[in-house]
Parts: sequence; structure tokens; C-alpha cells
Amino acid sequence: MAAAPPAPTSRLRAVVGEEELLRSRAVAAVRAAVLERHPQAELHELTALGLPVGQLADVLAPSLFGEHRLVVVAGVQEAAGALVDALTAYCADPDPDLTLVVVHHGGKRNEALLKTLTAAGAAVDECPKISSAGDRAAFVRNEVRAAGGRITPDAVGALVDAVGGDLRALSSAATQLVADVGGTVDADAVARFHRGQAEVSGFTVAERVLVGDRQGSIEMLRWALERGVAHVLVADAIADGIRTAARVTSLNTSNTGELARALKLPPWKVKKAQTQARGWSIDGLQQAIGVAAELNADVKGVAASADYALERAIRRIVDIRATTGRDSRARSRY
Repeated sequence: MAAAPPAPTSRLRAVVGEEELLRSRAVAAVRAAVLERHPQAELHELTALGLPVGQLADVLAPSLFGEHRLVVVAGVQEAAGALVDALTAYCADPDPDLTLVVVHHGGKRNEALLKTLTAAGAAVDECPKISSAGDRAAFVRNEVRAAGGRITPDAVGALVDAVGGDLRALSSAATQLVADVGGTVDADAVARFHRGQAEVSGFTVAERVLVGDRQGSIEMLRWALERGVAHVLVADAIADGIRTAARVTSLNTSNTGELARALKLPPWKVKKAQTQARGWSIDGLQQAIGVAAELNADVKGVAASADYALERAIRRIVDIRATTGRDSRARSRY
């Protein structure tokens, strides 16, 4: 269930599958590998939906400064035909000083592009949906082991029951439990953890951020941190909320059932995302996704203070909503 290690000589890579966390980890692994070999590499992360072919051509063109480049094109299953043609043409003669990562969320649409990449020698990370109880239990055990701990069988079941099937939430909870317990995680530790998280969680903070409540967001953040909610839990919840709002907004329908089927999300999550997306523009959400990506790195050690990084990111995201959102455009007409 982990991403394959990046091939040192691979200039083309495909990350394919429905599981968002595994896709994110696969891209992060490639990014880390590229930066390890090329510390000054240029990084370009693009969303295929609505991406102009000219913008793609600009980042794929040879660098004037001779630096290695990493270009990630996410969501290519939603790419327009012209963009697919441009990527297909690039695969015929890839730049040796550029690593191209194409991310596909699964399904048949634009599947031919993946075949072209594979035929051109691309390395492939498979990120299948983790949906069975056995797979989720195995995922939890692996996350606890990776964090340096052990977990009893009854604790695995208790954690999945308490947190649910969301892999990001399971991963964050497993990591936090190991940090709290410092060794073997048992069912009692899971019960204590779940009771503490019930008061306030990263998702509580994310909800206030997405609706543009600056003061409420900061208050919820400080409250959560005081109660021991991990920085990464808050950052992941903010990123998940923004990404879900962006996915809901990008489709040309407001029908909850249609959105749930298209996005493969439960209807309750779609309704919640629709509410949180009000007042946002697509451009604003794309900018907010960039801020959330920076925050993810900051809370994992890049920033000197994870507390400050979270507050700064929250303020930036709320400001983006205020200046680029639909509400701001409506006000500008009067």
C-alpha cells in the first residue's frame, strides 16, 4: 500500500488510482527524490482541469538556467483533449533535465495517456482504493509500525471504528497515538484518544477556515493545540476540506447525488463541501490548495514553528477567500 520508490533514472512517472492519500505520498516521494539529487530543482505543480496548453508548454520547455525541473500534472483524467495531445507528444521525446509526474485518479477517461506513458518507459505507482476492513486494518498496522510503535489487534479494530475509513485521519491518529503512548497502542489508549478528539479536531478548525471565519478559525486552532491535537491533523483536515470543495466546485452540477457518484464521495460529505465552497471561486481554491501544500511541509519540519505556520496559513487562506471569492466579486459591482 506504499508508493514504489522513485526510479533514479525515470524521467516519466504515472501515479494512478483512487486512493488520494497514496497518490499524495507517491508524488511526495518523487519530489523528495528529485530534490535530493537536484537541490535547486524548479518545482511546478499543475491541475489538469482547465490548464491551458500554453502554460504546460512553458513549464515543459528547456530551462534557460539549466536547472532540473519537476512538473506534476494532477487530475489528468479530467484533462481536455488538447492537453492530453500535448502530454502525449512530450512523451515521445522527454527532456532529460525534467521529471514529469502525471497523476490519474483512476477510471477509463484518458486511460490512453497512461498507456502512452507506460510504453515510453514511465515508472508507475499504483494507488488502489483501500475499502475492505482487512485492508484498512493492515494500513493502520503499517502506519503504527512506520511511526515506531506496535498496536494490539483489538486496538486496530477500535481505532478504525472510532475514526472511520478516511486514510488521512487514520494515519494521523495512528501517528499521534504512538507519540502519546510511546510504545504499544492498546484499546484503552485508543479510547482515551478518541474521547479527547471528540471535543475539537482538525476538521473543526478546517470548517471555520473554509467559511472565512478568521477569528473563529484562530480560536479553534489554539483550542485544538492546547488539547494536544497534532499539527499534522489540523493541516491535513484543512487540505482535505479545500481539495473537496475544489472538486465539488469544478463540476458543472449542484445535484448532490450526481456529485457523490462522480466524485465517489458519500452524499453527506458532498453536502458539507457544497456549503463550505459557497463564496469561493475556482481561482481562490487553487491558490488555497497551494497554501495547504506549503503548510503540509511546514508542519512536518520545514517551518521553525508549526504553531506559527498554521496560524499564518489560516490567515492567508481566509484572505484568499475574501479577495478572490464570489462574495468579493459581488461586492465589487456595487
